[in-house]
Amino acid sequence: MKNAILKYTLLSILALSSCSNLDLLPLSEASSGNWYSSDDEIEMAANEFYKIGYWSPVLEDTEQESDNFTYRNSNRNEILNGTLNGQAWYVITLWSQCYKGITLANILLGKTENAPLTGLSADKVRQFRAEAYFIRACKYATLLSYYGDVVYLTSSINIEQALQMGRMPKKDVIPLVYADFDNAIADLPVSYMGSLDQRFTKGAALAMKARFALYNSDWAVAAKAAKACMDLGVYDLHSDFTNLFLSTTRNTKENIFLIPRSIDNGVTLSDWLVNNELTRNATGYAAATPSWDLLAAFLCTDGLPIDESPLFDPHNPFKNRDPRCVKTIVEFGTRHLNFDYNPHPDSLTVMNYQTGKRQKNNDNRAVAQYASFNALVWKKGIDATWLVNGKKVDNDYVIIRFADVLLMYAESKIELNEIDATVLNAINRVRARGYGVRVTDVDKYPAVITTNQAKLRQTVRLERRVEFANEGLRYMDLIRWRLASKALNTKNYGILYPATLLRQTITSKGLWFWPSTPKIDDDGIADFSAMENAGQIAVLSQRVWDDRQYLWPIPTDEISINSNIRQNPGY
Repeated sequence: MKNAILKYTLLSILALSSCSNLDLLPLSEASSGNWYSSDDEIEMAANEFYKIGYWSPVLEDTEQESDNFTYRNSNRNEILNGTLNGQAWYVITLWSQCYKGITLANILLGKTENAPLTGLSADKVRQFRAEAYFIRACKYATLLSYYGDVVYLTSSINIEQALQMGRMPKKDVIPLVYADFDNAIADLPVSYMGSLDQRFTKGAALAMKARFALYNSDWAVAAKAAKACMDLGVYDLHSDFTNLFLSTTRNTKENIFLIPRSIDNGVTLSDWLVNNELTRNATGYAAATPSWDLLAAFLCTDGLPIDESPLFDPHNPFKNRDPRCVKTIVEFGTRHLNFDYNPHPDSLTVMNYQTGKRQKNNDNRAVAQYASFNALVWKKGIDATWLVNGKKVDNDYVIIRFADVLLMYAESKIELNEIDATVLNAINRVRARGYGVRVTDVDKYPAVITTNQAKLRQTVRLERRVEFANEGLRYMDLIRWRLASKALNTKNYGILYPATLLRQTITSKGLWFWPSTPKIDDDGIADFSAMENAGQIAVLSQRVWDDRQYLWPIPTDEISINSNIRQNPGY
């Protein structure tokens, strides 16, 4: 029988195939009647779970739907325009992507329910079934987080049956997802000795269960799963925050669950992302950049926000800041991708260290109109390897890492008001690593010492923002904290243009970079309105948020196929 979900997502699959060179159709679909007839086929089917197309984020690994991101003078998606609808490409793609993964899992689980063993050990069959439970849990977790109630299937059904099905309430599906995670946890190995294969592990299942529980405010479940992952004793923070994210760094103890990219296998970052995050001197576009909001979020080295710290200088905003600031955003006047990065309007030429000669500074809007509109560019994960191999870049896609587990544990315990030394230690381990020191070296970084629940809630939320910047977590954090209504109803700011106006208004008066210090509220949201009202900065775009977007719409075509599937409110 043809699997019903393929009917639900038929139009989505066709749309996706035109945007991707990855074959996402289940390997078993073409011959589901006779597939799984040998142990090799069972293993091959399980290997399908690891195609990056089932896991990669639909918004190209960026934070472009959050307040950490700026794209020149526009918002690149309907979310930040307040116009999200059921025909948006990423709404369709995520739905399709998840149900195809679920289809794969259901087929394998069904075919191996009472599979005869013809050479493959019982332990191997249990492992592959655990892998199927894991991907099914992860995909339903994503659907519930974005769409709310879901069409819930655990087996193949025919078209007629499928067209009678509606959406199952989220509250009823959550325990079923936990059960799938628990089945995966029970039979997945802690590690694969002697193998570099990035297969699903017990730690990955625990970590992803903790994330799902966190997204649903199930604090006790999240804390227990995160603690169990920590107690496995196989994960640790990588010593160097900078090189953790580079393509040359593989198989670290920090990365719990990742999907490898490989130039040799043709699995690389999108050309769009690479070109838009590279600087213009390095032949990129510098169009997708960190926002001023993100730059303002990093604390000063005394542990205070920029509007409270005497160490902060708005004219030199990278000085005396949490070291992760300059490891995430390129500091002005520092070397990056064979050039000194300097967007100051008077810096018309720049040293090209590859040629040993000066050239025109294309990262300056006084020279190149489309240089970064807010003068910022990303540094995190970007190095000279991005400029070779025809700009084919194979940084691994890290889905969850140990720093996230530590902060999830801390956040869950804070919300439970079970604050003890383990909570402070979890936060401080992450912060100390950012400073490149040991957690016990409390005189070398601003260690967290308060046990006040409200203050710790603010601390852990800020820590997540700066630790995971440009890793795709900010949007869902804003959703679950119900802060999107505030954070995504803000303006994107940049420098004045043309350069003559910038010189006249700012640099001739010694006001570069920021004319003054923005105010930071209790939720870490920056207020640049004083500079805007003084005509000292440019408004690049207005983010517009509609509260109906706390849930994404069901793809329009899915509703047109099945009248029993109801649309989310407001769409």
